[in-house]
Amino acid sequence: MSETRKVLMMNEAGRIWTEEQETPAPKPGQLLIEVHASMISPGSELGGVKRRREHPGSEARQRPFGYQNAGVVIGKEGDCDEFEIGDRVSGMGGGYALHATYTCVPHNLCARIPDNVSDEEAAANHLVATALHAVQRGRIRIGENVVVAGLGIVGQFACQIAKAAGAYVMGVDRLPLRVGIAEKAGILQAINVSETDPIPIANEFTNGYGMDCGIIAFGGDATSAFQQIRAMLKTAPDTHKFGRIVIVGGANITHGFAAGLGNVDVISAARTGPGYHDEDYEHGADYPPVFVPWPTQRNLELSLRLISEGKVQVRPVITDMIPIDQAPEGCEKLIQTPNEALGVVFTMQ
Repeated sequence: MSETRKVLMMNEAGRIWTEEQETPAPKPGQLLIEVHASMISPGSELGGVKRRREHPGSEARQRPFGYQNAGVVIGKEGDCDEFEIGDRVSGMGGGYALHATYTCVPHNLCARIPDNVSDEEAAANHLVATALHAVQRGRIRIGENVVVAGLGIVGQFACQIAKAAGAYVMGVDRLPLRVGIAEKAGILQAINVSETDPIPIANEFTNGYGMDCGIIAFGGDATSAFQQIRAMLKTAPDTHKFGRIVIVGGANITHGFAAGLGNVDVISAARTGPGYHDEDYEHGADYPPVFVPWPTQRNLELSLRLISEGKVQVRPVITDMIPIDQAPEGCEKLIQTPNEALGVVFTMQ
């Protein structure tokens, strides 16, 4: 192990760079991971960079960032008995699973990587688990019709997981690259809504029945997408709309309720499931499984199993693999030309 690590940094003025820092030691309940790959989230990690550059804050206020990576356990501290030195693991968590050559991650935010899953695929763990939690929250069942609005990384995985649950899935986005990736990953219908009205297509897609569930998987103003999904949902003879709309992106929506919405369940899906941001849980405490059957670590484990079984395909989502030294350039590609990149993986070798 090196005494120093390379880590990706950002400040409040929107500048991004890679720097050398002292390699940290794990705290009780943490694993020290030699990272082989990390994946960046274009939305939650880079979505505010342009605004920061237009209205810059302090250059001095800086932080490392990243929240999903994969590598090998090279150290541990405290009660982490389910992991051994040399285990391949996938780690997650803001402030923990950084874009860095070495990271310390609480052991309940880690899961073993199946032998047939690459580090690059396993580095998508946090976003796969986020999509999985959204599908679980949406109570999606076999045979249902589902529309996913926003085909960023979470939206792509939400489409695939809903499909694995037995649903018939339609995805919509404004960027041709993302529509093409969804098609490559086997989504039944993917529509560029900047060119095509999805509402009549949804009617045909569902044989006139209407969508059972919609998922909004992007941030910012999502009022238009919410209205579109509402129009696609099932309609009762009394004109009321029925169905479920899950919001997993950091969306803002302005819409009337009661008769203005119909009998529609609006569901928020937060993060990767119970446990994330509970320090006691992250470092080893547990929730009673009879009451909390799907905490974050179990969602992580299932996410990696779905990748191993081919039910979630990460490869079509990966558009760029970039060494950590060139990570700032990879970030700029996502910020400046979002139709040219989606899944950007940083490699540490």
